[in-house]
Amino acid sequence: MSKKDNIKDEEIINEQETVQVEENQEVEAEVVIEEPTPEELVQAEKDKFLRLFAEFENYKKRTTRERVELFKTAGQEVMTALLPVVDDFERALSHIEEDKEAEELRKGVLLIYNKFYNTLEQKGLSKIETNAGDVFDAEIHEAITQIPAPSDDMKGKVIDCVEKGYKLGDKIIRYPKVVIGQ
Repeated sequence: MSKKDNIKDEEIINEQETVQVEENQEVEAEVVIEEPTPEELVQAEKDKFLRLFAEFENYKKRTTRERVELFKTAGQEVMTALLPVVDDFERALSHIEEDKEAEELRKGVLLIYNKFYNTLEQKGLSKIETNAGDVFDAEIHEAITQIPAPSDDMKGKVIDCVEKGYKLGDKIIRYPKVVIGQ
């Protein structure tokens, strides 16, 4: 039996070696197939170059847009700090109009206010027009309170504007504070 066992063992070993040799040949064949041609290498490099160039162009456009947006809103903090001064000028002008004896004072304050406001407008500041009777829009207005509407057609509409709103370019820097009808 030992001879039969030895023969069987040798046959198994031979089969395993044959299988191993066949697998090695298949792996070598696969390695040879995977090697790209010079044309494919050139095409791959061109593709990488075009993608890199497109990414760089997109980067330049994005940074240019961001820079323009930064310049447009660079003075936002200063403008926001000056808005209470504009409000004070408007309140002073409304009170001076009532006093007939202070006509010269009213003219002087109005002259300073116009010069100041025109300078702010040149820098991109603009008023958000809000009138009584306008439809309330939560994206544009800030509702500070609701009161019973004087009539049915004023429900959900602006009844009074307590504080004016302003935009710097296209960006709202202060929302108009309004009272709406309920």
